[in-house]
Amino acid sequence: MSFAEASGLIRIDDKTWQGEIQPHWDILGNANGGYLLAIAARAGVLASGRPDPVTITGHFLAPAAAGPIRVATEILKEGRRLATVRSEIFNGDGRRLVATLGSYGELGPADTPERVDAEPPDLPPVDDCVRVVATETFPPPFMGQVDLRLHPEDVPFGATGSSGHPRVRGWFRWPDDEVIDTIGLVVAVDAFPPTIFNANLPAAWSPTIELTSHIRERPTVGEWLRCSFNTRFITGGFLEEDGELWDESGRLIAQSRQLALLPQGA
Repeated sequence: MSFAEASGLIRIDDKTWQGEIQPHWDILGNANGGYLLAIAARAGVLASGRPDPVTITGHFLAPAAAGPIRVATEILKEGRRLATVRSEIFNGDGRRLVATLGSYGELGPADTPERVDAEPPDLPPVDDCVRVVATETFPPPFMGQVDLRLHPEDVPFGATGSSGHPRVRGWFRWPDDEVIDTIGLVVAVDAFPPTIFNANLPAAWSPTIELTSHIRERPTVGEWLRCSFNTRFITGGFLEEDGELWDESGRLIAQSRQLALLPQGA
């Protein structure tokens, strides 16, 4: 099943959509946060009639298992360039799973000044990176829905153990030549193993509390994205993770920041 199918929605009325959280998009039995945020973003696109999420922030309120869902939307503002939409995902029992707020528009060439004080991550060729292969436990089933190739220095479950640097770099694409659109970028920013796995700290998988995606441009060059995720602060039981996605031509496509929770005792 493609990502487009796995995140598809059916209109119930002008504000409500139904769909399904598909099996095998999970981490330890609960759906990946980026996948949930992408479903909410798709509802925002459909409700607003704008083709691209420009920014979307999600708060994760309850674990989300596979099964039917309902997405409620509310258009808060209709502007010339952007529409602001609130989207909430409920499971089949009516439990609220995710609450999001996003701005939607139409991304394309912009006749505006540019300044980029950063560069894409320095990655080995795709075939020299380490492919992540999903299992029923770790790496989790979700990893079978994406094609990830990790920088050999950043493989937290490799033979040499963690690098000691809380970062993860690598290549991302969809399997089976599916094209990455702007909704797919919302998944890509949350597709990689957590940076804390490379921090030499006793930590398990860190659940996401809040995730924000900023989509700058539509991916148009090449099938792979260069991705980099870094953490600077692991304090107070929380950590932040900052992400950058670049296309193969070196254009910045998307950014992200998420706040994750360290399990008690970590």
